[in-house]
Amino acid sequence: MRVDIEYSPVGEGLVMSEFWLYVWMRRVSVIAAHVIALGLTILISLLSRPGTSLFSWHPVCMSIAYCLCMTEGILLFSAEGNTFCFKSRKGKVRLHWFLQALVLVAATTGVGFMIASKNVSERPHLATWHSLLGVATLAATLLQAACGLCLLLPQLRVASPPRLKLYHATCGLVVYLLATVTVVAAVFTDWFQATVKGLVWYAFVLLPLFPGLVVMNQITNAYLPRKKITT
Repeated sequence: MRVDIEYSPVGEGLVMSEFWLYVWMRRVSVIAAHVIALGLTILISLLSRPGTSLFSWHPVCMSIAYCLCMTEGILLFSAEGNTFCFKSRKGKVRLHWFLQALVLVAATTGVGFMIASKNVSERPHLATWHSLLGVATLAATLLQAACGLCLLLPQLRVASPPRLKLYHATCGLVVYLLATVTVVAAVFTDWFQATVKGLVWYAFVLLPLFPGLVVMNQITNAYLPRKKITT
């Protein structure tokens, strides 16, 4: 016998009590991701003491770019934790583009401060895993922005809109995971280890991982292709 069963996203097929527990767990996790993203940005900015040196602006700009703007730009499309209260898809897309533009501006500015700082101190460039991952993340961000332009401008499209949206979401997930790994790698740099010690240091290692898990869950649930199971 052959039975076609359409794939159900996570959360479907639950009894009512389990469903509401699932919904509230998702809401709490998304809200926690917002709080962690903002909290990390504020804490890193305070620790770097912007203005004390050229380097001090690098952590500020990069945390604003990837911890805050990129996280909010993705979670904007989450039904459980839209902090901007946008109901229309068009409003969400416009704010998403604005936040992603801020990501590019803040990230390139942060890289500029790092290059200037190393030139002044005559230290070698690309000498750590953090710097190598940072370059890869920035390159992937630029590629992702180009992919997004294909969605924004119809004359640049080389594939159907649904396929482009899938590519865009997949590339965005790769960029965010790269950014998360880069942030975690920053915790192991000499500057950060000299600034933060003890249990707080371990918290900085673990906290960036949580928004990454929430974003990964959101994108995979939204864009995971539906399948048919044949028995």
